[in-house]
Amino acid sequence: MASLQDQLLKAGLVDKNKANKAKKEKQKQTKHNRKTGGKTVNEARLASQQTQLQKAEHDRQLNRQRQDQSNQKAVMAQIRQLIQLNQIECESGEIDYSFVHENKVENLQINEQLQKQLSQGRLAIVWFKQDKRRRYGLVPTVVAEKIAQRDAGSVVQMNAPDSDVDEDDIYADYQIPDDLMW
Repeated sequence: MASLQDQLLKAGLVDKNKANKAKKEKQKQTKHNRKTGGKTVNEARLASQQTQLQKAEHDRQLNRQRQDQSNQKAVMAQIRQLIQLNQIECESGEIDYSFVHENKVENLQINEQLQKQLSQGRLAIVWFKQDKRRRYGLVPTVVAEKIAQRDAGSVVQMNAPDSDVDEDDIYADYQIPDDLMW
């Protein structure tokens, strides 16, 4: 069977001078390899492998970023769902309740009962985006803790619950006079 070089010569694709030149170059390379005792490094192959490694690392980073964004969107959807399912309506509020969020003073219209629950730590104020606008809502403290586990920045205000106050105290509505002597 004839070599590839012979076949190319017969087909007329390569002339005899180029074939001899390639043969001499190959012999030089073989001789050099025997003298140095090592293999020649194909620089183009190394460069190709290097670019493949860089591309693979770049792709991994992009995939990691996409995964992080996807996870963050899922967490925000969970938070939005928790708020919508557990939000306490405060539309008929006559008290303007002020609080600070991101160095801005914000207001909620609430009634006296909701204000009391906020101060006792039974309710918390959370924020979420709806229609590209920032909205605030009141949720029970248990729900606010679940939201804080997912994203602490979504909870605006959560007071510590009062442990001294007894909910079943029958005398809670009565005030003790200041001038009472025992």
